[in-house]
Amino acid sequence: MTKPPLTLYLAAPRGFCAGVDRAIKIVEMAIEKWGAPVYVRHEIVHNRFVVDGLRDKGAVFVEELDEAPTDRPVIFSAHGVPKAVPAEARAREMVYVDATCPLVSKVHIEAERHHQNGLQMVMIGHAGHPETLGTMGQLPEGEVLLVETPEDVASLDVRDPEKLAFITQTTLSVDDTVEIVAALRDRFPAIIGPHKEDICYATTNRQEAVKAIAPRIDAMLVVGAPNSSNSKRLVEVGRRAGCGYAQLVQRATDIDWRALDGITTVGITAGASAPDVLIDEVVDAFRAQYDVSIEVVETAVENVEFKVPRVLREPA
Repeated sequence: MTKPPLTLYLAAPRGFCAGVDRAIKIVEMAIEKWGAPVYVRHEIVHNRFVVDGLRDKGAVFVEELDEAPTDRPVIFSAHGVPKAVPAEARAREMVYVDATCPLVSKVHIEAERHHQNGLQMVMIGHAGHPETLGTMGQLPEGEVLLVETPEDVASLDVRDPEKLAFITQTTLSVDDTVEIVAALRDRFPAIIGPHKEDICYATTNRQEAVKAIAPRIDAMLVVGAPNSSNSKRLVEVGRRAGCGYAQLVQRATDIDWRALDGITTVGITAGASAPDVLIDEVVDAFRAQYDVSIEVVETAVENVEFKVPRVLREPA
């Protein structure tokens, strides 16, 4: 039987970013250096396939530090942790490695600097997300106020409207953040923003690539985990940019083929914690059902690389 023709538009960049790549390498190198098991506080990155793969190699994932024994190394996830976590690890005399993405660490340093200058912080982010918890946990209670929407700005109770600065979660929708920043500047004209955009290069690049392909396609699939902030934002960006149907899928088995019935063009992208193997799996699933032609739509070239901590580069 003849397969119907279908054009797949592959967004580029897509998939792993430098921070995720570094975090996974840190776990692998720790296992290589110290042997299994190595404990990881929280999912190292938000992707079940990646986490399961590391678990098979000897990583043990725990939610809190007190679940890990003191005689085994522990790694902190790429999302960052509150200051209290490394302090607890030192108090328990644990060997620990911090896999926080350097771009998240930059936001932590920025918050600390503003705090030292007597400013109260406003964080634009998602309540309960590990990165938000980690960033807010850099400063004493009450020093960071969280806003999720422009509406939240109206109800902010600040100490001094003349002494404020804002920071953002690195994985937000660029467009949504612009609206919240505008609301903050409108209500607090003296508020200080970051020297350089907090939303990371990878998040921005993946959103721009989605915007470039959205008007050309009938449907879009974003390969990523349901607890991945940047992946969920890609779905929202695709819909907002004119794509009528956008779906988040963890694996090819999640594709809703009935919803794609009759389409001729599909866009594929992936969140920053989704490995190439899962993207290839989705492409192969389409090849099995359609006569596929592929077009790559590249809007940026990424050549960022972050070094792993020195402790892992030194011999055991």
